[in-house]
Amino acid sequence: MTQSPATPLPPPKERRRLRETASLTQAQLAARLGVSRQTVRAWESGRTAPRGAKGEAYSKMLADFAERSKVTPEVTTEVTPPQTPGSVTPVSLAKEVVVAVPQAQATPSSPGVSAPAPALTPAQAFDALYAFCAPALVRQAYLLTGRRELARESVERAFQLAWQRWPEVARDRDPAGWVRAAAYEYALSPWHRFRPRYRHPEPPPAAPADRVLLDVMLSLPSSYRRTLLLHDGVGLGLPETAAETEASTPAAAGRLLHARQAVAARLPDLADPAELHRRLTGLASAERLRAPKPPVVRSGSERRARFWTRAAIAFTVAIIGATALTLRTAPTQYEPPVPPGEAVQGVPPRSAPGPLSEEELSLKAKLRSETAHGPERLVPRAE
Repeated sequence: MTQSPATPLPPPKERRRLRETASLTQAQLAARLGVSRQTVRAWESGRTAPRGAKGEAYSKMLADFAERSKVTPEVTTEVTPPQTPGSVTPVSLAKEVVVAVPQAQATPSSPGVSAPAPALTPAQAFDALYAFCAPALVRQAYLLTGRRELARESVERAFQLAWQRWPEVARDRDPAGWVRAAAYEYALSPWHRFRPRYRHPEPPPAAPADRVLLDVMLSLPSSYRRTLLLHDGVGLGLPETAAETEASTPAAAGRLLHARQAVAARLPDLADPAELHRRLTGLASAERLRAPKPPVVRSGSERRARFWTRAAIAFTVAIIGATALTLRTAPTQYEPPVPPGEAVQGVPPRSAPGPLSEEELSLKAKLRSETAHGPERLVPRAE
């Protein structure tokens, strides 16, 4: 199948998939076309559209990739298979996946057109996304927090939330980015410091160089640490990093600059971003960080959803019961309060005790000074 320059280009995600099918990186494709890597990234993200001679060459190259893979550019294929466990590549921190179903149906009787791949079920699509992204996300969360258990828990919670909102995540332009943002938010939550098991530090990495690098990373503010990891560790561009950190591009650039300066102040050999990327990848890959299986994450998400649903129902029932009890025990008629007292004519008001007058004081003293044996007093006598 050939494609003329007048033929519309495939969607941005399909362009990236065709490049990955040909086992080419963005830098290799840019070298073939004679453009920069940022230009290829902009074409694949949909920010810009290829034009002119470069666009014609790009469309022809995509058509060649589609012909080699026996798939038309209008049909998206299954999820890219996950990397084998234990393997480490320089871009292991930058894995992403696009979960899609066939967008065009081809009849089996059509000549020269292969049958489309069967659509994935929601559970299969989720398991594929998890298997592809979870190992790299656990390593990234470890670089953010320095805690192995918290890194695993952050990724598990993020995927549990993704399974609860799977219709929304499945239609997202970047499902891996959605889950990554959720994992980062949970990992960097300040409430973890109040948990008893997170009050004590975990054992540091075995290599002294890795310990120093991790200590430098953890000494940075959380926003600087996240920006540095996304840009120099994962490999996102500055606009994508700013969008994921919910900051403006100048603010993200400032955070990245200050983070690099802080790292270079303690580790001068990491002033080069390429060397920093290599060291971050090596540090994350040196730890044995394993995530639970996808069915375990899905079942945990479903249990959590059932728990909160039942808790909401129980709380609602308690409110209804308390309201009904209040209505049942409340008085049915108005009872006026007791009115204040009124003065009655002819009856002197009762006075409160006060200080004694001079006459009362002299009489009191006289009574206390007299003895009980005088004739003025009558004393009972026992007979």
